[in-house]
Amino acid sequence: MSDLKYWLGFNLVKGIGPAKVQALLDYYGSLAHAWQANEYELQKIGLDRRAIQSFLETRQDVDLDVALARVEQAGVSLLTWEMPAYPTYLREIPNPPPLLYYQGELREQDQWAVAVVGTRRLTSYGRQITQDLVAGLVQNNITIVSGLARGIDAIAHKTAVELGGRTLAVLGSGLDCIYPAENRTLAQEMTQGQGAIISEYGLGVQPEAKNFPPRNRIISGLSLGVIIIEAGERSGALITTNFALEQNREVFAVPGNINSPVSRGPNKLIQEGAKLVMRVEDVLEELNLHMVAERTAVQMVLPETAEEIALYTQLSAQPVHIDELSRTTGLPSALVSSTLTLMELKGMVQQVGGMNYILLREDGPIYDTTTDSKS
Repeated sequence: MSDLKYWLGFNLVKGIGPAKVQALLDYYGSLAHAWQANEYELQKIGLDRRAIQSFLETRQDVDLDVALARVEQAGVSLLTWEMPAYPTYLREIPNPPPLLYYQGELREQDQWAVAVVGTRRLTSYGRQITQDLVAGLVQNNITIVSGLARGIDAIAHKTAVELGGRTLAVLGSGLDCIYPAENRTLAQEMTQGQGAIISEYGLGVQPEAKNFPPRNRIISGLSLGVIIIEAGERSGALITTNFALEQNREVFAVPGNINSPVSRGPNKLIQEGAKLVMRVEDVLEELNLHMVAERTAVQMVLPETAEEIALYTQLSAQPVHIDELSRTTGLPSALVSSTLTLMELKGMVQQVGGMNYILLREDGPIYDTTTDSKS
């Protein structure tokens, strides 16, 4: 965590994006060391003159401890590439954001996500289809990802919140500059236990037009697939589908009236090979997501820490004594005891007398992609 302020520092430097951050890490080993770089070394790595000048000015002008405190005081959390909680699928895309700002909560189950995007100028048809598809996805424990824009985006988030589902909004501005302003209440509702608002832009960054195309790569990067509901031929939502294709994500499109301007985007995508969507099952089947409800139920009792994983792998339906667990895992007996107590509270294990423990359930790995059912 001591390096976190340096990740924040480089995020504040204009002209240093994911590729340059990776180059700095490759050369220096850490961003803490990179922050002390001299001009000659930066030139050697391949930073251009403008980026170097911006870095030198930022390093001189910004107190990183103050900057980090400001983020924390705003109730904003930070995630870097190097943190285990960084979204797995997002990490795999070309040029993933080195630093994410977020408010709310990111959960393991959010990897089962589908993006729902479209025009700001939605029709009553688009509104109804968005509500119907999001309702079906939420019922199957799928997290809804969108961009908090007016229109389709806002309806997607709002429907997920109203139905008690999870939803993530990716912004093209700092988290303290929510745009449009009328969606501030919606954003707040999302962060109170039902998801998160996310940005790669620092506090105070205004929602400029140039920020939104890069933002769209994060929307698709967080998702297994992207659904376009209504969009004009040159809609920003189509930029998201381009990123989705580059990232090997599935693209889905809802057909519409051929005479409607907001149907031209999805209809064209269908012509070009996007999966036509008429019902939520079309999405679930294509992405093999029918088992997510069962997977996420199991997930609630899966190990979260290295100690829990070590103990989990040594336990089964057969009782194992705490001393034996300490011996096989190599963990101190006090740590084994405290970890087992926590696991018992979570419903993962059960003490069956004489300091012997069993695994409470053996549902198999959460990432098992088979569709066999035990029922």
